[in-house]
Amino acid sequence: MTNIRLGIIGLGAQGNTYADFINENKVKNVVIGAICDIDPDKKALATEKYPNTPFYNDYIDLLESGDVDAVVTTVPHYLHTEIGKAALNRDIHALLEKPADIYAEKVKEISDLAASKPELTFGIFFNQRTNPLYQKVKALIDDGEIGQIRRTNWIITTWWRPQAYYDQSSWRATWNGEGGGVLVNQAPHQIDLMQWLCGLPEKVYANVKYGYQRNLNVDDDVTTVLDYGNGATGVFITCTHDIIGTDRLEITGDKGKILVEDSKKITIKRLKQSENEMNETMTWADVAEIFKGDGMGDIYETDTFEFDSVWGEQHINVLENFAANIIDDTPLIAPGSDGINGVNFVNAIYLSSWLGKEVTLPVDPTEFKNALQHKINLEDK
Repeated sequence: MTNIRLGIIGLGAQGNTYADFINENKVKNVVIGAICDIDPDKKALATEKYPNTPFYNDYIDLLESGDVDAVVTTVPHYLHTEIGKAALNRDIHALLEKPADIYAEKVKEISDLAASKPELTFGIFFNQRTNPLYQKVKALIDDGEIGQIRRTNWIITTWWRPQAYYDQSSWRATWNGEGGGVLVNQAPHQIDLMQWLCGLPEKVYANVKYGYQRNLNVDDDVTTVLDYGNGATGVFITCTHDIIGTDRLEITGDKGKILVEDSKKITIKRLKQSENEMNETMTWADVAEIFKGDGMGDIYETDTFEFDSVWGEQHINVLENFAANIIDDTPLIAPGSDGINGVNFVNAIYLSSWLGKEVTLPVDPTEFKNALQHKINLEDK
C-alpha cells in the first residue's frame, strides 16, 4: 500500500485544514479518499475545492463505500468514539480528534476494541507531541536531567476568545453540544502534554468559573491544584479571557528546573549537587552567599534551547505518522488509547469543581455522567 485513502468525517474548520494539507501534497502517503458532512452546504464546498472526491452525508455510507482505508473524526466531541468504533468494526483505521471523548468509559470501550484488532491503527490527534520543543522537554525529564519531579506549574492563558467566537453556533460552548468549555476545546493539548511529561496526578482540587467573563454556561476560567501522590504537586491554570495571555511551564526537580516560555524557549538549570545533598552539606555561610546572589552561579549550570514553530507542521506530522504506522508499523506518536488520560484528567477537574472537594483519579464514571447530565438538563430548560 503506497497511499492511504483517508476519509475526512466533518468538513468544518479542522476538516478543511487537513483536506487542504493533503490536497496540496503536503502529507506524504495520504490522499483524500472521501469526505462526509451532514451540512448540505459542505457538499458544494467539497465539490468546488476537492472535485472528483466522493461526498457522503452519512458516515456509515462513507465507511461502507470502499473508498477509504482510514478516517479522521473532525466532528463534535461526543461523536469521536462513536465514529471511531464504527470504523474499527469495519476494519478501517481510525484517527480521533482531541479530546477522544467527553466520557472516559467511552474511550476505554474504543481502546479495548482497538486492542482486539491489533492489525488496525488507532491514533489520536495530539499534534503538540510532535513539537520538537516538547520532545526535547520530555527527553530532558526522561534522561533524569532534573531528577525526581517535585512540582509542575503551567499557566496557559493564551486562549483568548471573544463573545463573537461563542456566538458562531448554538452548540458551541454548551454542555449538550461540546461537553464543556476551555478544558475540552482549547486546553486538551496542554492537559495531554502535562500528563505525557510528568504523569497523571492522583488527586485534583479545582476552582472552575463558569461563564465568568463570557455569556455562556461552561468553563472559561480554571485553576487546579494537583497531587501526584508521591509528594509532588502542581498547578494548572487556563482561561479564555486573558487577551495578553501567558504560556509558562515550570517543572522543578531535586536536581534542577526546566522553564518553558511561550512554547518557544526552554531554559534548564542543572544543579551541580542535588537539592538533598546541598541541604545536608551546606554551611550557613554557604547559604548566605546564595541569599546575597554571589554564589548562585556556583550551584547550577544553565542551558537554553530556542525553537521555531511552523503553523500546520505538527498536524502534518501526525497525519504522516498515522499513515506510516499503517504502512510499515512505524510507532505512533500518540496511540488512541492515550486519549483516556486527558479525559480522566478533565473529568476529575469538572467533578471536583461541582462537588467542591478534592477528588481521586479516575473518578467514578457513573457519578461523572450523572453530574454532567444534570448540567445538560438545566441547560435544556
